[in-house]
Amino acid sequence: MATPLTSAEVKGLFDKLSNWGRWGKEDESGALNFITNQKRIAAARLVQSGETVSMSLPLATAPAADNPNPVTHLMVQTGVDASRSSLAGVADYFAISFHGFSTTHIDALCHVFWQGKMYNGFDAAEVGSQGARKCAIDIASQGISSRGVLLDIPRVRNVEWLEPGDHILPSDLDAAEREHRVSVEEGDVLLIRTGRAKRRRAKRGWEAPQAGGFISMPGLDASCLPWLHERRVAVLGCDGVSDVFPSGYDDIILPIHIGTLVVMGIHLIDNADLEALASACERLHRYEFQFAMGPLVLKRGTGSPVNPFAIF
Repeated sequence: MATPLTSAEVKGLFDKLSNWGRWGKEDESGALNFITNQKRIAAARLVQSGETVSMSLPLATAPAADNPNPVTHLMVQTGVDASRSSLAGVADYFAISFHGFSTTHIDALCHVFWQGKMYNGFDAAEVGSQGARKCAIDIASQGISSRGVLLDIPRVRNVEWLEPGDHILPSDLDAAEREHRVSVEEGDVLLIRTGRAKRRRAKRGWEAPQAGGFISMPGLDASCLPWLHERRVAVLGCDGVSDVFPSGYDDIILPIHIGTLVVMGIHLIDNADLEALASACERLHRYEFQFAMGPLVLKRGTGSPVNPFAIF
């Protein structure tokens, strides 16, 4: 492994890689600005067979080590109830605390702060008891569609999955591009596979959280931030939470979250299930595809559960 960056060097990257003001001082879309109409049209031209692949985990209703707040799913009316009514039908109620390690979701740019600020310098106080007045998830209410690219790191390393705490380095991203014969470009939705979903199924669970509620995860080393900035990635997704944890820094717990959401304005997709996508890419010898996703239109929301999918 390369010599890790110091805490001071990582903080220096936060200043150097900032996109604050790039699209105006009132911008709340961040790197989504890289997805132009022309980019969407080009992504649509990638469709050949029409095959679709979901990247969402099923909503988890049972508690687990990495799911302390499971989805609440209740029935408002059942088939038994309906049989006693003149109007036959059933209905559900569900509630989700989606931030964490179990629900596939997108983080809004207001989700994380650095030194009291969110993306583009908006103050953390813009998020109150009624939600976010700036950089909320409804900024993506028209959906996100672009070219999607999968970089399958376990495949490149010739392993089934990465272990908790494994660092993904820029050299891994470069190696994945070469092996997959694909190049990450401006406006792309970049998806990083660590094999977490496969490992979790094989081991029937995940390790217990560490102090502070975080679980050990494989993910991107802080040194990947300049790589993401140079490629002008629009959205970053992972089958973990993009960050490696522990990060190696006592004062910067989640440097990738800070560097993407706050500094560069890159929305994050956490806890995707990339196993079916990886299989499809390998079978088709294609690691690029049309990506599509529609977050829930939640005014002032800090994120949303999502079901992203690839179209081949």
